[in-house]
Amino acid sequence: MLTFCTESALLSLIVHCFPGDARAQSVTQPDIHITVSEGASLELRCNYSYGATPYLFWYVQSPGQGLQLLLRYFSGDTLVQGIKGFEAEFKRSQSSFNLRKPSVHWSDAAEYFCAVTGAHCFPGTCYSY
Repeated sequence: MLTFCTESALLSLIVHCFPGDARAQSVTQPDIHITVSEGASLELRCNYSYGATPYLFWYVQSPGQGLQLLLRYFSGDTLVQGIKGFEAEFKRSQSSFNLRKPSVHWSDAAEYFCAVTGAHCFPGTCYSY
């Protein structure tokens, strides 16, 4: 059996210097600990709260290693292909960005982190925070 751990994350309150543009953003990962058999499919849930168009990320941290970016969503196609056979689907109506892999391997046992951030665009310029 493989064991997958996820960490819940609460990202900071973002306050802008623009009238009426203070937004709170948060991420929840309901699946704290998952055990699956090698070769089985995997889905890790990620729900977010954000008032504008989010930028979404999935990271993995293998034992003794640093964080590695698996995939990210900025815009466009809502099904995102990542490295190591992972994919995630952005569902705005459900405020979700769930990570999936059709067949897991022993080497996939790690901690997985979902993150959200946003951007504020001005004419000709886009700043992410």
